[in-house]
Amino acid sequence: MILEIVSPEATLFKGEVTSVSLPGVDGSFQILNNHAPIVSILKQGTVQIAATSFKFEKDVVEKFTKVNDQNYTLQINSGTIEMKDNKVIVLAD
Repeated sequence: MILEIVSPEATLFKGEVTSVSLPGVDGSFQILNNHAPIVSILKQGTVQIAATSFKFEKDVVEKFTKVNDQNYTLQINSGTIEMKDNKVIVLAD
């Protein structure tokens, strides 16, 4: 599935991922390939991204924390998420 993370300043990430875990207002949840359509509000917490490879722009790479070669995390204050047609869009603050 495609994940796109957008902040007010820039697009932080766009690429193919295997899963993404998000801090929802009613608890954390994970989205996998072919997940049902969903729209949710996010609270402050950690977005966990799993993929076989990562490619970050030089000006945003410092926002992400490397867990290992296939996992990165991103701290957010709030946001929204939409999953539709195997594409996840995260609008993050």
